[in-house]
Amino acid sequence: MRNIMIFAAIMIGLGTFMAQMADRMSSASATSVPRTVAVASIAPAGGRSLNIPRDGRGHFQTEGRIEGQRIGFMVDTGASVVALNETSAARFGLRPSRSDYNATVSTANGTIKAARTRIAMLDIGGLIVRDVDAMVLPDEALSENLLGLSFLSRLRRFEYANGQMVLEQ
Repeated sequence: MRNIMIFAAIMIGLGTFMAQMADRMSSASATSVPRTVAVASIAPAGGRSLNIPRDGRGHFQTEGRIEGQRIGFMVDTGASVVALNETSAARFGLRPSRSDYNATVSTANGTIKAARTRIAMLDIGGLIVRDVDAMVLPDEALSENLLGLSFLSRLRRFEYANGQMVLEQ
């Protein structure tokens, strides 16, 4: 279990570092590009499918719902768990106490403490996964929420195809 948590921390740190580097490299004009829209459809065999186009930075941004609140995510197949910043987590009532920040996570900003949590239900474009492991990180350590493997691995499949991220349940 300890090795899994260390691996998760490293993956979150790597994902955070990559997101911050992309933010620094993108120009002001790239940030004014309209947000891409994910398209949900019925997948073969009665499942649901979500196609997420690449945004102006080359990332896959999508919107989800937790506790009825909309929340933006960057799909990060390199992140072991869903990672939320404190501001986003607070919007749906998750406010870890300082003592809950007991998981050590390595990020581009150095080693920080994160709070482990579990999301009862995460809905991404109609793809619903229950009891999703997640971590809450301080806002200064995580600028974008990450949709990591604790959600993605519970889908039937996820893949990059034809310039889009395809999620299927």
